[in-house]
Amino acid sequence: MSVRYGFLPMSFVATAFVPIAFALVLGSAPAHAETVRVTIDKLVYSPATVKAKVGDTIEWVNKDILDHTATVKGDWDVLIPAKKSATLVLKKAGTFDYYCRFHPNMKGRIEVTK
Repeated sequence: MSVRYGFLPMSFVATAFVPIAFALVLGSAPAHAETVRVTIDKLVYSPATVKAKVGDTIEWVNKDILDHTATVKGDWDVLIPAKKSATLVLKKAGTFDYYCRFHPNMKGRIEVTK
């Protein structure tokens, strides 16, 4: 005996509507986050300006023999040890000008969109 939902058998309801609900959930899922790499070599961030989205990760790869930071006054401060890397997940949109606290002439920019 078939269970009925209104005028339709329950098996039809499940067959027809479950795929639609699944597609809606997938359609509203956030896009896959990316990793944006910035290399530090000879006291220079390269590229100096990067574009990213909220949720993306910035990875700084320090090729120098000196420690560096990626610092935004009043916001974040990432220590990047010599010959190592460090990451930061971007939490909000905006344009962020950053610099190295140890070497203030080192400057970079991250443009973050939603």
